[in-house]
Amino acid sequence: MTWSLKSGSSIIANMATAWCFGGCLLAMASTAAANTGAAQLLRLNYQSQIDQSKRQFLVYLPKGYAEKPQQQWPLLLFLHGNGERGNGLDELDYTLIHGPLYEAWIQKRDLPFIILVPQLHMFQMGSVPYIAARQKSAIPQRLSQGVPPRPQMSESVQPIRPASPVVDMSKVPALLPDGWERAEQDLLAMLSTVQQQYRVDKSRLYLSGISYGGFGSWYLASKHPDLFAAVAPVVGWGHPDLMPPIAKAKTPLWVFAAGRDSAINKDYFYPGIETLRQLGHTNVRFSVLEQAEHDAWRQIYAGSDLFDWLLQQKRR
Repeated sequence: MTWSLKSGSSIIANMATAWCFGGCLLAMASTAAANTGAAQLLRLNYQSQIDQSKRQFLVYLPKGYAEKPQQQWPLLLFLHGNGERGNGLDELDYTLIHGPLYEAWIQKRDLPFIILVPQLHMFQMGSVPYIAARQKSAIPQRLSQGVPPRPQMSESVQPIRPASPVVDMSKVPALLPDGWERAEQDLLAMLSTVQQQYRVDKSRLYLSGISYGGFGSWYLASKHPDLFAAVAPVVGWGHPDLMPPIAKAKTPLWVFAAGRDSAINKDYFYPGIETLRQLGHTNVRFSVLEQAEHDAWRQIYAGSDLFDWLLQQKRR
């Protein structure tokens, strides 16, 4: 299937074969899966409003989607971290390394969501060491039989820190440089297209992201507070300045931090969480995995608690 997103939110959908930029196997597997009721992974085309480049994003259709033509499915938008950026073509599969799509497609878990996974532009991040040195051999493969072993969570030399005085967030910028906010219009166009062309339960749109994607989740939740039924930022804190629209909409939140995180200071989570409390928002969960390093998302998405909680949330 080929989709085109044009600027100005004009949407054109055409039935065709999927583009094959290092992802032909995914496209062929999806075609076969559509006839068996198995899960499908599609690569959909769009034109970015950021730079007018032709790119792709991933859409996962859960097991049973083709067999139940009357059923509507919740949609989960996942925003990846900094290390999975790319050109949206032959680098798109880096987004399979972490998160719900890794669980559903690589680990073959029966997650009852349509999962939408875009890839953030590289912008000026190509020289970041862990991006410049990455290898495509690190991209996990879906096996014809069984599943690959899960990677071990990172060990940390960081101490488990006691609570420190609340940091002064007035001196901390609300957004990271070259983050997901730059792709806002692309993300909205993708959501609109997938809702129009697939059987999405529009009252159950969910958003989650890790690290840079966690920051992006806060941003989208603040800018579009009536869009999502629930939001789950993982190891990415939210600035207090972003909280008023979220509190007003009473968006259900489950926020995750890592106690031994060497990339993100967990103390930065508390001012935003406290701002929500002061604004009267009570539907907020805040979990700190005290023993975890920055890759706490491995433990979070490997379990079922977050997915079960998301499915309980429905936008009024």
